[in-house]
Formats: sequence, structure tokens, C-alpha cells
Amino acid sequence: MMLRYALRTVRARKGGFLGAFFALMCAAALITACGTLLETGLRGTIATERYAATPVVVSADQNVHQTTVKHKKGKTKVKHKAKPIAERAWLPGDLATELRKVPGVREVIPELTFLAEPLAPGGAVDKDRPAYGHAWDSAALTPYTLTTGTAPKADGDLVIDRRLAERAHLEPGDRLTVQSTQSPRTYRVTGIAAPAQEVRHQTALFFSTAEARRLAAHPGQVTAFGVLPTKGTDAAVLKRSVSSALHGTRAPHGTTAQVSAGDGRGPVEFLDAAAARTKLVSMGGAMGGTSLLVAVLVVVGTFALSVQQRHRELALLRAIAATPGQIRALLGREALIVGAAAGTAGALAGLPLGSWLHGRFVAMGAVPATLQHTVSVFPPFAALAATLLGAWAAARISSRRIARIRPAEALAEARAERTRPAWGRILAGLALLAGGVVLVAVLSVLRTEPASTPVTFLAVVVLASSVALLGPMLVRAAVAVLGGPLALTGPSSRLARANLRGHAARMASVVTPLTLLIGMTCTVLFVQPTLGNAARAQAREGIRADWVVAAQGPGVPAEAARRLRTQHDTVTEVVRTTVRVGLDKYAAQGVTPGGLTRTWDPDVTAGSLTKLTEDTVAVSELAADQLHLKPGSPLKLTLGDGTPATPTVVAVYARGLGFGDLTFAHDLVARHVDNPLATSVLVSTARTQTQLATTLREFPGTHVLAPAAADSIQAARQQANAEVNYLAMGLVLAFTAIAVVNTLAMSVSERVREFALLRLAGATRRQVLGMLRTEALSVLLLATALGSGIALAVLTAFSVGMTGEAAPAVTPLVYVAVVALAGLLALVATALPGRVALRVRPVTVATAKD
Repeated sequence: MMLRYALRTVRARKGGFLGAFFALMCAAALITACGTLLETGLRGTIATERYAATPVVVSADQNVHQTTVKHKKGKTKVKHKAKPIAERAWLPGDLATELRKVPGVREVIPELTFLAEPLAPGGAVDKDRPAYGHAWDSAALTPYTLTTGTAPKADGDLVIDRRLAERAHLEPGDRLTVQSTQSPRTYRVTGIAAPAQEVRHQTALFFSTAEARRLAAHPGQVTAFGVLPTKGTDAAVLKRSVSSALHGTRAPHGTTAQVSAGDGRGPVEFLDAAAARTKLVSMGGAMGGTSLLVAVLVVVGTFALSVQQRHRELALLRAIAATPGQIRALLGREALIVGAAAGTAGALAGLPLGSWLHGRFVAMGAVPATLQHTVSVFPPFAALAATLLGAWAAARISSRRIARIRPAEALAEARAERTRPAWGRILAGLALLAGGVVLVAVLSVLRTEPASTPVTFLAVVVLASSVALLGPMLVRAAVAVLGGPLALTGPSSRLARANLRGHAARMASVVTPLTLLIGMTCTVLFVQPTLGNAARAQAREGIRADWVVAAQGPGVPAEAARRLRTQHDTVTEVVRTTVRVGLDKYAAQGVTPGGLTRTWDPDVTAGSLTKLTEDTVAVSELAADQLHLKPGSPLKLTLGDGTPATPTVVAVYARGLGFGDLTFAHDLVARHVDNPLATSVLVSTARTQTQLATTLREFPGTHVLAPAAADSIQAARQQANAEVNYLAMGLVLAFTAIAVVNTLAMSVSERVREFALLRLAGATRRQVLGMLRTEALSVLLLATALGSGIALAVLTAFSVGMTGEAAPAVTPLVYVAVVALAGLLALVATALPGRVALRVRPVTVATAKD
């Protein structure tokens, strides 16, 4: 019976439920979009291209493993965890002998993959297709076949793929300069090759075997082995045979060889796509979690306003003997009906939204195109379930008081808003406020970005939730402060003051989304600059060099640095990587030890950089605190390519935010990264910029910059990285902005009778609209104060934890723009429904049935 009544109510009050429907639909769309990103990270396909003709691929393990054994209450628990390494791990070349002995193996093809960027004229190289070098002996793995010309035989010979030849207008006999792991070298194009199937995500350059081994710079090692079966041998059977034969076989640095087939070959080929899985899971989870929390807050507020608008109707139901259980059941079923319709529409809208979001992440370089967007029924169904649960819970929360109080009391409150404090609501609000304060305190001691970022946004949502519960009390307090000035500014302001004082709960429902919008937007916009500015400040203070050499391409070759070195000048090469200490990831760099203090000052607080060698390491204060290190301590770690090392700590420095947590000797890091070219070269010299540029004229793409110019380039890179976060949280902010408009429109549209009575009492149309504007501006002022206070507290705590200083980076112009946008939304969402409500004749509205 309640379901029938609920259906009739929804049909009869379509306009009243429209706001709740819109809020739920947007929430479902947002959850679905985030869910598709999360699913792509978990199950997204990485299709192989390079190994398309190779049923089985043998490669080194790309993970660091840790096994823990716990004994508790007579039981033994064994946990195994694995984390990916940053660079490509390599296999011993003599493993091919063992593979050729496996039954069913027809041929074993060793593979070498290394950096090889063609320095062709502008526009000839497709930036979406990174270039890799290989030995021509491994062309059969795809396979590539010659369409014209001959295979490379001499060290100066080169075969290029057909797409590059077409874009660069190259033919056999032409010359092409290639920047690989060594100095740039000009090769003679001897042939053009085409793949048997389309290769969309990479450019292939093939060298002679000897030249490929020189450029790969891993003597006696290979990237992988392609294993071809004999005729009639099934790939699955061959995989099992190879796995069995390799059981216990280990690479030189202790990484177990892995055997892949089918879809498992793609992650071996595209390491960046495999690593992006973790990033996308983290990003999708963070967006989804934040979206869900914001959606719950917004939906509860929307339903509370909807129930408040129906207070008289529900009070009459109580008066004609409807029980509290029946009222709760009616509102719950109405919410489920609206939630089902909104959840279905939102889930369907979320699918293209998720696809668009994935495409934007790919365009920004945050996610490689090789990780294909995956869509299944799980995200839409999860969004629908979350929407139904959220709608039902919001209705139950909103109906608590109307279902609990006596019928006579309900009828009395239907005409005048309750003025007595709701102690349960106040206590819950104070509890959330205390929880938010605790989160802010915790945030001030978190010193890593992965740990602090989720706490940052959670603190904003929790504090905004406390505002939602304490809203009526805050509105009354604001009226007490603003009441005097409002009373002196005309009849419209006096009417606004009376409404703010008499309808604090209604105004509080508008304050909450505005507070959340301002607080969340300021946090999103200023959290990255706070961290980035502090890091750049440390880098500026720590670079003592006169000039910085940078490259437009993959990096600055070691030969370029050697050319710059003279008896009186100091040249420091910097190459960056990521290492693992246990399973924890740390940003690291390799620097040239000789004369280091002339070009680089990380603010050493213990030890000395003069002892930096290939067997030692310098660590930041953060790493020293986390790992309990001091000069003389051994540090067991795993280098970027999986090689274990145990260097001795020789120095501790303070500027870890600007230079990374671990600093090694350059040559050690360069041997264990995919790209050994320097990201930058620091030069301390008396020579001029022109003289240095002349020395480097044989190295295309290198530029000599002043430290200030290099800092500007770094700022631009940080801004590009921050845009990914802006996009990720932008949808949440857009949803919040929609909620602001939705709530304001609902709040104004239900006041048609109030406006008519004011008109009949002598108020002009202009005075009523002026009252609405004054109300909106008063609410905006309160929301701005609350949202700004929340953002300032959270950003300050984030700054203290991450940088050690209470110095959040707030751009005044951006802050003013945020407040102005919130004000524009508030005024438009108030004025438009108000003007529509005032079009109807006051007498018609006043005499209409309630």
C-alpha cells in the first residue's frame, strides 16, 4: 500500500522531486565514471604489438617482492606483497641455451629494447609513438619485413619503419641522426620495414646486432626472449613447458624469470601501461571515494530540504493517524523510486563520461594509450546500488524528526520553523567538527604526498559535514552579527533579515553546498602550488651553478658533459630515477661527485658529500627519519631496474623536497635506468652562455639556460602535472556547483505563496527580488567565511606536514575568482526561480489550494 501511495506522490509532485532526482543522477554519473577508471586500472587490456608473432615471451620480473611470516596464537600467517620497479629489468643472455632445450621450442629470439629517438625535421616524429631501438635479428617477433632496401649489417646502418619513412620522407640511402643512450649519431638508412599487423603506439628503429648491443649498454643481457613453437605445439602447453624448465632460474640481480603468453605479453612490452594500472586504480579510487562522500552530503541536504518543504503535508498525515513507521516507509519508498530512475539515467550518462575522462587523461599523458579503457556492467550497477542506498538513507535521516514528534507538534512546526535547538543534531555536528580537527592535526604530521592527499580532501568533506549539521546555529549567529547593518539598508534588507532569522534551517541547507564548493575548490587549486612552490624554492636555493644545460629531447648525453668539463670548470650531470626500500618508493637522483659542492647545495645537516661514491648514498631528513638512518648506516634497497644494493649513508640533507630523498653517484644510477641521459647538467664556469652553446653545437636540442629560466621551465611542467589533478577533481567540483544551483533553486521555488503574500501586503516586485538578492549575498558571505576557513586550516596543515612551514600558496586573484564564481551561481540560481515565481498573479497564488 505504501508503494502505491509513494508512486502517486511522486507523480503528483514531480516538480518537488526534480531537485532530488537531479542530485542523485549527477552522483550516479560521477560514481559510474570513476568506477570505469578503477576497473580499467584493475582489468584494462594491454594489447601486444612488438610480440604479436611470439606466442610465448620470457622476461625478467618487474616487481620487488616481500614475504612476511607472523606467528600468533599457534598459527602461522604468510603474506606476500609485490610492488613494481621503475625501470626495465634485464635477463642474462645465456638463458637462451636453456630455452632451446625445452621440448616444443622451434626458435628462441633474443630481444633488445632501448631508447632511440630519431632527430628528424619538425613534425616528422609522432610524439604519440615513442621510438625504440632493436637489433634487426629480432624483427621476426612482430614480424617486420623489408619492403625496400636491405638489412643493417654495419654499425652505421639503420632500418626504419614505414610510418616514420613516410612522415620524414626518407628513402634507402638517406641519412638520419638518432639520439640513443650514447651520443647522437648519424646513420645511413639501408631499408624500410613494415609490420605484419598495425603498430599504433611505437616507432621501431632496427640496428645491426653489434650496434644494438652497444646502444643497449647491458653487456651479456637482453630485454626478453621470444619463444617460437614447433609446428603443432600449443602456446599454452609451450608456456607450461618453459615455466617448468625455468623454475628456479634467476637473473643476475636476483629477479625470477617470468613467462608470459596471450594478453600477458602486453605488460611485458609496455611497462608504462603496466605501471599506470596502479596509478589509475589510485586515481579512480580517490575520485570515487571523494565523489561518494560529497554525493552523500549533497543528497542528504537535498532530501532534508525536500522533506522540510513537505512538512505540512506530512504533519497532516500524522494528524489523520499515520504512524511513524508508515511515514518512514512512505518517504523511503519515494526515495527508492526517485533513486531508481535517477540512478539508471546517471549510470547510463556516466559511461560516456568515463570514456571522455579516460581520453583526457591519455591526451595529458597521465595514462598511456596502450592501457585500453575497459567498461563492464559492474560500475553502472554499483552506481545504481549506491544511489538507491544513498537515497533511502537520506530519506530516513531527513524523516527522523517528522516521524518521531507528536501530530499536534508536527502541525505547529509546519507553520513556523522550530526555534528550540536540536541537541542530537548539535552533538553530531560537534562530533564531526572534532573529527575534522583531528584530521587536520594528523595532516600536519604527514610528510608524504600519497599519505596526505586523501586525508586533505577527507578533512574538507568532514568539516563541511559539520557545517551542515551546525548550519541553523551558524545562520542565527550570522544574523545576529549582520542584523544591525541589514536593518539600516532598506525594506528589502529588513525582509531578508526576518527570513534569515525565522528560517535558519532552510538557509542552512543552502549554506552547506556553497561552503563545500568554496572549501573544496580552494583546496584543489592551492594544494599542488603549495607543494610545488616549496619544492622549487628549495631547488632554487640549492643550485649554485652559473648555467643549467637542458635538452628538448630525451636528455643531455654524457659526451656533451665531457665536452664542457675543463680544468677550472665543474660540470655535474643529474639523472633521475625511483628506488625501493623494502616496498616503499623513494625519488632518487644520481649526480657527478667531483666538485659537487660548487654546483649543488642540498643543505647538508649531517655527514659530508665529499664521500659520495658508487658505494655510498646521501639521504634527505625525511628518509633518514622514516628509515632511522644516520651517517655510517647501511641502507638496503632495490635500484630502478631491480638490482639490489646496500650503500652506506654518508650525508643527510634538508632540501629533500627539491632534490629527492636519495642521492647516489651518477655512474651508479646511469647503469640501472632505461634512459641514462642527464635530465640536466649544472655548470659552474666563468664562460659565457654563448661560449657554452658553441661547445654544444654538435648536440641537437640542448640549450644553455640561466638557473632562473630553468626554474620557469620546471614551473611550467608542474602546472602541466597539476592539470591532471584539476581534471580529476574538476568533476567533483562541477557536481558540487550543480548541487549549489539545485539547492538554491529548490529553496526559492517553494516560496511562491510567501512571495504572493508579500506582494498582497504591499511589497513591490523589485523589493521581493531585492530581498532574495540580500538573502543570497548574506548566505554567500557566511559560506565564504566558512569555506575559506576550512580551506585555510587544511592547506596550512598540509603545508606544515609537507614543507615544514605554515605557508600555503594562495593566489589572491584565483581566490577572488572562486568567490566571484560562487557568488554568480548563488545570484543566478536565486534570481531566475524568483522571477519565474513572481510572474503569477499574487491573488491567484494566495487563493490556490495548499
